[in-house]
Amino acid sequence: MAEPQAGIFVEGSASHFFLEFQLIEGLSDAQLRATLASAIALPLSADVNKVWAFGADCWRRLAPDAVPHGLKSFTAIGEGHLVAPATQQSILVWLHGDNHSANFDAAMELSAALAAVATLNLEKIGFVYKDSRDLSGFIDGTENPKGRGQQLVALIPEGEAGAGGSYVMSQQWVHNLASFHALSQREQEDVIGRTKPDSIELDGERMPENSHVSRSDVKINGEAQKLYRRSVPYGGVLEHGLYFLAFSCDIQRFDHILASMFGVSGDGVHDHLTDFSTPVSGSYWFAPSAAELSVLASL
Repeated sequence: MAEPQAGIFVEGSASHFFLEFQLIEGLSDAQLRATLASAIALPLSADVNKVWAFGADCWRRLAPDAVPHGLKSFTAIGEGHLVAPATQQSILVWLHGDNHSANFDAAMELSAALAAVATLNLEKIGFVYKDSRDLSGFIDGTENPKGRGQQLVALIPEGEAGAGGSYVMSQQWVHNLASFHALSQREQEDVIGRTKPDSIELDGERMPENSHVSRSDVKINGEAQKLYRRSVPYGGVLEHGLYFLAFSCDIQRFDHILASMFGVSGDGVHDHLTDFSTPVSGSYWFAPSAAELSVLASL
């Protein structure tokens, strides 16, 4: 199978930079390719894991003959006051590792290298909170696949356009921790669908139909819509939350899960977690394989 970008699967990093860029209008394709080639080829510190991903419109300009079948831009989903907004950008760069200084230097270098063709519209600096918990205090990513299962869930399979690459979804979520922490522990567990100390899934009648677990654990025709999640907390006192980042072999899995969470999957039930955390951004991306990324770097 085509090799993926290695940084997708490196776990345990203490420091994360998420950089979302929007292309400047009026660029020629030649200028875009040349600038990206230089940026991708930059010799960054070995301490930094990097992942490049591209919005649908940008990738079609870069590699019109290598566009995955399902690639599309993010569109808002939900209704009324409960909506996951679309803020589709052009280029995503995710930098992570344990050396925060090296990540910072890399973020500065790459942003400067892309400045001629793109504007940095969203920057979030993420970190590991306690023992890999969300700022709510619950362990994040409990059901993530392990070992070989990570690649099976995350990567487009052989024989399809974009093989070895991945569909990606990013969202910035802003938490209302004061409101959430005002709940009792049992009420918090009902919102999430897991016990707080040890992340054991609630069972039987204890599991509410509007818990986060219930609304995000989606099956379509009997097939679980699994994702490989790489989300981390971000922020400080004034604003804090989760930068949600997930990889999938099928972009429709994101659609199905979002529809369930935002109450438009047919049963009218929405994810109770959205009463305490609000998405303020949303983009779909394609993270090409290592080989496809190398082709861009050599243009």
